[in-house]
Amino acid sequence: MERRTALKATGLSALAVVLGSQARAGDNTEASLDTVMRFMGAMGSGDMETVGALMAEDMIWHNEGDTTLPWVGGSEGKEAIFAFLGVFSSNFETTMWENTDAFASDDTVAIFGKMNGKTTKSGKEIGEFTFALRAKVRDGQVVLWHWFEDSFAVSQAYHG
Repeated sequence: MERRTALKATGLSALAVVLGSQARAGDNTEASLDTVMRFMGAMGSGDMETVGALMAEDMIWHNEGDTTLPWVGGSEGKEAIFAFLGVFSSNFETTMWENTDAFASDDTVAIFGKMNGKTTKSGKEIGEFTFALRAKVRDGQVVLWHWFEDSFAVSQAYHG
């Protein structure tokens, strides 16, 4: 009986330490989520001035997926990311976007959703597909945009 009580007390102490550290770490949680949502909204509306203001000079943008697609891969720094956005927008038109879940912890934000679009190369609509995003925020600016999508469906539409 004493052993069970000791384990229970130890477990509760460990839980208190974890929850306490999460509360301290979560001080930036709401601000980080707000920054990422503003960045995403500005991109969606084509407000490149706001996108630039919310982008850290040393930001890293990385799209996972089929490397035969011209927008898959990585870019680092504002100039390279704006060049990437030009390549992306000349090859892909978003026709539907829905965030289904969003989570944040301190400087890290995760967003999941579904979208649809068409590629300008083939003119074919992709069909609804899922995406996931992991972003990081520092001092009110996005420093990491790590994008994951169903690049198989996108690639099939792109290559016709």
